[in-house]
Amino acid sequence: MSFPSQDVDSAYLVKADLEDKVGALTDEINFLRNVYEEELRELQASIKDTCVVVQMDNSRSLNMEQIVAEVKGQYEEIAARSRDEAEAWYKSKFAQMSVQASQFGDELRTVKGEVGEVNRLIGRLQSEIEAVKAQRAGLENQLAEQRNVVSWR
Repeated sequence: MSFPSQDVDSAYLVKADLEDKVGALTDEINFLRNVYEEELRELQASIKDTCVVVQMDNSRSLNMEQIVAEVKGQYEEIAARSRDEAEAWYKSKFAQMSVQASQFGDELRTVKGEVGEVNRLIGRLQSEIEAVKAQRAGLENQLAEQRNVVSWR
C-alpha cells in the first residue's frame, strides 16, 4: 500500500485542525459553565434580596404570607427549571464533545497506523533498492570481466 506524502501531510493537518477544534470547544464549555454559575448566583442573590412593599387595603383580608410564599415558590420553580435546562444543555454539549474526542482519537490511531505502514513500506523499498543496486554492481563487474576476457583473446 502506497501513501503519497501529500496524503500523510493532509492527514496530519486534519488531525491538528481537529485537535484545535477540541481545545476551542473545551474552552467554550468552560466559559459557558462559568457564565451559568455566575447567572445562577445572581438569580439566587436576587431571590434572597427581594423585598416586597405592600400597601394594605383594610377592606380586604389578604394573606400576605401565603402570597409571598406563592411568589417565592414560583421564583424557585423558575430558577430550578432554568438550572435543569442549563445542566441538560451542558451535559448534551459534553456528551457531544466526548463523542467527537473519541472519534478524533480513533482517527488519530488510524493515521498513526497508516504512517507506520508507510514507514515499513519505505524501509522495505529501501532494502529492495539496495539489493537491486548490489545486483547491478555485480552484473557490471561480470560484464567488465567478460570484456576483459574477450579483449585478451
